[in-house]
Amino acid sequence: MKKIILAAIAVMAFGFTNAQQTRFGIKGGLNLSTVVGGDVDDTKSLVGFHVGGFAEIHVVEKFFIQPELLFSTQGSKFDGFGGDYDYKLNYLNIPVLAKYYIVDKKFNVEAGPQLGVLLSAKLDGEDIKDYTRSVDFGFNIGAGYSFTDNLSVGLRYTIGLSPLSDKDIDNEDDYYNSAKNSNLALSLAYKF
Repeated sequence: MKKIILAAIAVMAFGFTNAQQTRFGIKGGLNLSTVVGGDVDDTKSLVGFHVGGFAEIHVVEKFFIQPELLFSTQGSKFDGFGGDYDYKLNYLNIPVLAKYYIVDKKFNVEAGPQLGVLLSAKLDGEDIKDYTRSVDFGFNIGAGYSFTDNLSVGLRYTIGLSPLSDKDIDNEDDYYNSAKNSNLALSLAYKF
């Protein structure tokens, strides 16, 4: 975990070296998450939130790199024996996005990988962190619109690439059929 934090700090430090072409900001918003795949049927979306900071690093003309550090509440609701259960996951997510402005720094599209560090995992209030993988890899795709030079809104979809469970994955079928995160996020961001 120390290596992950150091890598995030290194990316932010890169932004400081290009301070004239780097802007920093804060963001937050709603998550609509669920768990896809695995042996769990009848999953329902769980509403959560995300909050954190980012750096927008100008590379060339309309192309930017945007590393972020976000606290994110995710999970799912599902039907089980005796009723509905909440599966709640809290992550420290570190996405690194390639961002391209299509129209005069107003409309943008973005894509890139994400590393999530599990902070807590609960199933109906019971701690299950020992049975959940401590690191989650995902891939983001999204779009955004800037109302002003400082205020913007974004919509992003993140699909989990790594299994949530700590159980052994013996073959390719086990990997593809394993439960993974799925998250749709609506954000409001402010750049300084």
